[in-house]
Amino acid sequence: MKRLIVSSGSANKRPKGKCKSIQRVQGGHLTKTNDNDGFVVFDHVQKSYDGEILVVKDLNLSIARGEFLTMLGPSGSGKTTCLMMLAGFETATHGDIRLDGVPINNIPPHKRGIGMVFQNYALFPHMTVGENLSFPLEVRKMGKSDREAKVKRALDMVQMGDFINRRPAQLSGGQQQRIALSRALVFEPELVLMDEPLGALDKQLREHMQFEITKLAHDLGITVVYVTHDQTEALTMSDNVAVFDDGRIQQLAPPDQLYEAPENSFVAQFIGENNTLQGLVKEIKGDVALVQLDNGELIDAKPINVVAGERTQVSIRPERVEYNMDRLHDDAHTLNAEVLEFIYMGDIFRTRIKVAGMDDFFIKTRNAPDVERLTPGQKIKIGWLPQDCRALDA
Repeated sequence: MKRLIVSSGSANKRPKGKCKSIQRVQGGHLTKTNDNDGFVVFDHVQKSYDGEILVVKDLNLSIARGEFLTMLGPSGSGKTTCLMMLAGFETATHGDIRLDGVPINNIPPHKRGIGMVFQNYALFPHMTVGENLSFPLEVRKMGKSDREAKVKRALDMVQMGDFINRRPAQLSGGQQQRIALSRALVFEPELVLMDEPLGALDKQLREHMQFEITKLAHDLGITVVYVTHDQTEALTMSDNVAVFDDGRIQQLAPPDQLYEAPENSFVAQFIGENNTLQGLVKEIKGDVALVQLDNGELIDAKPINVVAGERTQVSIRPERVEYNMDRLHDDAHTLNAEVLEFIYMGDIFRTRIKVAGMDDFFIKTRNAPDVERLTPGQKIKIGWLPQDCRALDA
């Protein structure tokens, strides 16, 4: 898997690999750049709309060619602003944005050669599907025969060739989104930006389009920067995910690492379902921290940027909680718990329990004949492997 490099407030480390020299004309002079730090680069980028509050704070990010990167975060976290700066619809207050080694801060959007897909499709209602796709090619002064060939190819990629003479109003939401996607690809850009492109679709269609977009991107070898607030969408589609909050990237990692090994409490809480317990780090031995919970009970956890004597928020995924003691080590710390609610969800069981004085702690187990169905009022012991539990910032 290709790697992305991110830092906050420090210069990027540059990944190894070949990168071609770039030649461009600027101010009447030929400028030659040999840039080895990524296909898309944000270099100490900041953005403020009022000159005082930074909505993007010193962003350093390098995206490899052919990468599918998702910018994930809550509203106001800065992810969409980053996408708009890359597209050219917003201007960075400070820092440089480079595309294939070329600084693009002062290049207008229509000259950046970037494909764009919006949530509202942004199709021209008075044009047919074919005319919508032909428009960006006409802007590029492409001949009629070449335009027709490229339009046909782009529509065939999304299985919409039979709809070339229809207007957007005659299409369903899913069909319109396919047309918007093919229009972004018709001029064969190396970079495509997508801003919440599936937000208006129903669940089943959204999941189908997730698969289609991911497969198409990988088949074509294009670089995709995708913005969403949907965690499942980010985890299922991406090579790497950048989790944004408060104008900064909190963590950048492949989906499995992001879920299994969150680096701070925000990421642990924002990505997937998560249980938390409050406590104090009593001691750290090797890669195991002994944590005293606020009710006095002791548990083991993996320390992440915490030291003995500090408050901590312990993070444990519901599916990693065990109540079958045979699966735990003999010396593992266990907690007493009471079952409050058993929820049948088809393929899984979701059980709410009271533990360490908290009544919003969950266990998630698969629906199988050998899995015990817990009942409200039942007293149980729970535990987990230390590597599955992380002692994070408080």
